[in-house]
Amino acid sequence: MSPSEPRASRVPQPRESLRVSFEFFPPKTEEMEKTLWESIERLAPLRPDFVSVTYGAGGSTRERTHATVKRILDETALTPAAHLTCVAATRDEVDDVVREYLAAGVRHIVALRGDPVAGIGTAYAPHPGGYVNAADLVGGIKRLAEAEKTDIEVSVSAYPERHPESPSDAVDLDMLAAKVDAGASRAITQFFFDNDLYLRYLDRVRARGITIPIVPGILPVQNFKLARAFAGKAGASIPGWLADRFDGLDDDPATRKLIAAAVAAEQVLDLVDRGVTEFHFYTMNRADLVYAVCHLLGLRPPATTPAAAAEAAA
Repeated sequence: MSPSEPRASRVPQPRESLRVSFEFFPPKTEEMEKTLWESIERLAPLRPDFVSVTYGAGGSTRERTHATVKRILDETALTPAAHLTCVAATRDEVDDVVREYLAAGVRHIVALRGDPVAGIGTAYAPHPGGYVNAADLVGGIKRLAEAEKTDIEVSVSAYPERHPESPSDAVDLDMLAAKVDAGASRAITQFFFDNDLYLRYLDRVRARGITIPIVPGILPVQNFKLARAFAGKAGASIPGWLADRFDGLDDDPATRKLIAAAVAAEQVLDLVDRGVTEFHFYTMNRADLVYAVCHLLGLRPPATTPAAAAEAAA
């Protein structure tokens, strides 16, 4: 089912009623680093609640993730949330990463089990001596923070279409409940394109007695072929109406970009109409589509008075 069409009567929501966060991944090259920081600088004035930085399977991006988080802390006013997985690592190795984050000033971790070492679709096996799953990891993070006498917020993942490895919705919700019991205070969903899937999932979560925020993860479609590939690996569905909108545009990037902005805007505005007030954007390290959607939501940089501008330039 497609999100409802935008209505002419829609007006931007008041800033105080909406909350957003942005996800980035650590860059591999100087060119990617330049793109990342241009995006961070572009989105920072929108005053997100936090910005998260992903962590590769088995800690493959550990140093780059840490460096990106540290630079955000040092050079911006943003609040970083560092991703962390427990794949292919002992408890001691994971605990060392947590301590590094705490020492650097990180006070928010996104705790994820992580994909199997052999890739999505293969069987997952905990590392001998490692954390067993995401709930176990959440508990470890909270214990380390308590030992350091430091408060830390832990976010986790949630799956409107069920985790690909979950045998049933009930098992999937049991795992989410275990993560909450271990100390998670927010869940961020896998991306989805059918808003009814998210809202039905939210009903199941609440019926299970889980009360933490379940923040919808929004993926503005920068590249439809890549988005479809991501969705296939993540167990997320691609509605027929979405494929139809991008049909015939493989060699027309300018039109694809316009369609992508319209699709993302429809999705978030429809969710706002249905009472959703918090969004997590998977930026793919690019700011343009995300900034445009946030603008439609009524999120704008703080107004600068002539006097303030003169003072800043002095």
